[in-house]
Amino acid sequence: MYVIKVPLGVRSYTISIGNTLLEKLGPECKRLYLGQRCAVFTDRNVAPRYSEGVLQSLKTSGFEPTLITVPAGETAKSLKVAAACYDRLAEHGLERKSFVVALGGGVVGDLAGFVAATFLRGIDFVQIPTTLLALVDSSVGGKVGVNLKAGKNLVGAFWQPRFVLCDLDTLETLPVREYRAGLAEIIKYGVIHDVELFKRLEQAIPKLLQRDPDTLSSVVARCCQIKAGVVGQDETESGLRAILNFGHTLGHALEAVCGYGKLLHGEAIAIGQVFAARLSAEMLGFPQRDVERIAGLFEKAGLQTHIQLSPAQREKLLEAMRHDKKVSQGAVKFVLVNKIGQVSFGQPVPLDLVEKILAEPAVRTAGAESSAGASTAHSTLRAPHSAF
Repeated sequence: MYVIKVPLGVRSYTISIGNTLLEKLGPECKRLYLGQRCAVFTDRNVAPRYSEGVLQSLKTSGFEPTLITVPAGETAKSLKVAAACYDRLAEHGLERKSFVVALGGGVVGDLAGFVAATFLRGIDFVQIPTTLLALVDSSVGGKVGVNLKAGKNLVGAFWQPRFVLCDLDTLETLPVREYRAGLAEIIKYGVIHDVELFKRLEQAIPKLLQRDPDTLSSVVARCCQIKAGVVGQDETESGLRAILNFGHTLGHALEAVCGYGKLLHGEAIAIGQVFAARLSAEMLGFPQRDVERIAGLFEKAGLQTHIQLSPAQREKLLEAMRHDKKVSQGAVKFVLVNKIGQVSFGQPVPLDLVEKILAEPAVRTAGAESSAGASTAHSTLRAPHSAF
């Protein structure tokens, strides 16, 4: 088992990564003296698989849990659903010393964390991520929130969990599409911070696609270690933490414009990362061969790398990007790549260049189709007409 500390002073906590960890939930909550009453948030896909074991672990340790099951998918991250959850917490008698458990993917974690941050002006919460993307990204760092029609995560808070429990056994039931989407965040860490991780992924993607336990646990631990280090230096995204948004400026806009749930978050940011690499070539002289290495790695993972848009669709996408939290004084700011393993954040990019790159054909890469387990016959995604 890997144990990684997120260093935030009195708000520091640990991330535990390994197998058969769900049964340790109750004892760990007891060790931290969390309140007796609690709520387990999950969704309709995860609940039948894992909620019973989680509830039993809590009950055995003397807690009084209630189960709150929300719809699966991005539409659950809304103020309407959050309001219904507040009512459930009040009905169960949760008080200031009570806590919330987030059992699920990034949507459940973001929603449960946001509810915990705002109910009774803030109660404790615990993260149990069950998707690869949530394991390496959204469960760590304390960014919680819900969506508005205007954009993703526009209402939220910074609210750190008391601990994160990453049971890799939960990935065994994760659908292939969801699993591949999680690889997009893993690849991101190599691009933004660790060239050796990037090189390793170029060789290890087939094993990751096969969910090889040793490869998976070590790669997940490295990603969590990188994020913990970044969050420890910049908890509230006033500087360095912005590098974690690589690929997200375009990615979040794609999610909003296409309709939440049509594109998975990882699928959207895979396209966004390749787009940002292409912008980096134009703005910073990032080598074209490395643009192709990045695109090729996403293709090896079975992820789309480009989206085809009509002029009208591009305009709606640009409008969505103007509403992104990373927009300042009308300038669209991106995280751009200096070299693989090093990026610069807060780079203003002219809208005409953004539109120009959006209109260009996909990056061509060689050899990606031969990678084990990948399905890359179509590296370009055409946006559905009904989405705009």
